[in-house]
Amino acid sequence: MSTNGHVVTPKAVEIGGSNRRRQNGITSEKVRLDGNIARRKVKAKEFFWWDTELPGFGLRAFAAGSKSWFVQFRQRGKQKRITLGRPPELGAEEARVLARAQLAKAALDGLPAAPKAKGKRGNATLFRDYAPRFWADYARHWKPSTRKGNRARIFKDLTEIFGHQRVDAIRKADILRWRDSWANRTGAFNRTIPILSVMMGYAEQLGIRPRGSNPCKGTPRFKRKLVDRFLSAREFNRLAASLRAFEETDPIAVQAIRLLIYTGARHGEVVGLRWEWVQPPRLMLPDSKTGAKNIYLNRQAQAVLAAMPNKAETGLVFPSVRGDKPIALSIPWLAIRQHAALPDVRLHDLRHSFASIAIADGISLVVIGKLLGHALAETTERYAHLADEAIADAAKRVSGSLAKCLGIAA
Repeated sequence: MSTNGHVVTPKAVEIGGSNRRRQNGITSEKVRLDGNIARRKVKAKEFFWWDTELPGFGLRAFAAGSKSWFVQFRQRGKQKRITLGRPPELGAEEARVLARAQLAKAALDGLPAAPKAKGKRGNATLFRDYAPRFWADYARHWKPSTRKGNRARIFKDLTEIFGHQRVDAIRKADILRWRDSWANRTGAFNRTIPILSVMMGYAEQLGIRPRGSNPCKGTPRFKRKLVDRFLSAREFNRLAASLRAFEETDPIAVQAIRLLIYTGARHGEVVGLRWEWVQPPRLMLPDSKTGAKNIYLNRQAQAVLAAMPNKAETGLVFPSVRGDKPIALSIPWLAIRQHAALPDVRLHDLRHSFASIAIADGISLVVIGKLLGHALAETTERYAHLADEAIADAAKRVSGSLAKCLGIAA
């Protein structure tokens, strides 16, 4: 066996004539690794799957139930095992690409490098080859929900568009052509270009691109009209009646929606809420869209939590039917809003309505921003026009009262 390359493991004991082996008390199996294998459950304390196509590439299942992709090889006489990521955040094919790159790197270690041609850039990394490296280095810094969306945008959208190009050859003109081609996908473009900008910035740090050459900088995003929907008092009355109508058939969903109404919290903050974070008069969230966050509980919100039948020291406050995952509100919300004749109201509009009522009650934008957990004051400024309307209405009422006192027609 060569000094560098994948590891050829010692002969193991065969189990029942199958592909399974047992060695040093650990069971392993040779299979073609894919997403189906990653979803398998094992009863063994620890289990290894080895890929039949790419020697050294494997999937490890731990006793606690978690799994991790890895690649094992020998480099300069020493055996190494590198963890590539965990499913489902990292898919099987993406892990295979990363494993192949690590094996190639190990095989070339110690060999003399080809001399660089003078006057030319020695790095010719294609975007499709750079994407797995960026993902392996950078994805761990994103939250799980962010990783899930960004993975598709990198390996599907961006790789499809820029995969054939050299990373150092992507120019401003390429970004603008992409922008024009996505004129009918304005929201997707606005969400994807920050990811590409981070990738280009990281390429600069790796020396793949020249410093200060990020082609995404200064590229205008598409202007989109923010859809703000605020419930009126009559609409809140209809919604309350519909919630009462669904209370017997779907009590957990109804209580979760009520907590959204009374707190102005984000949908994910409520459905993912755990009992250990409930510390009246507040919810102490260890993480949220803007980091650690406190949500203040008014009397009505505390009553919602007090009425929950599954109160406990730990665990989900609003579990699904199976109990191991947060409740999904999309289906019950469709039925409830249809019953209330509010077909255009989204769950997030309950948060907007919370802010609009606060403004109508004279609460300042600064305080509203703290109630909603906005990290930036600019985010709360979207409600400024409501504050202006409330002030104008107050001025109108005051002037009307003064005119009446002065005997002037209002």
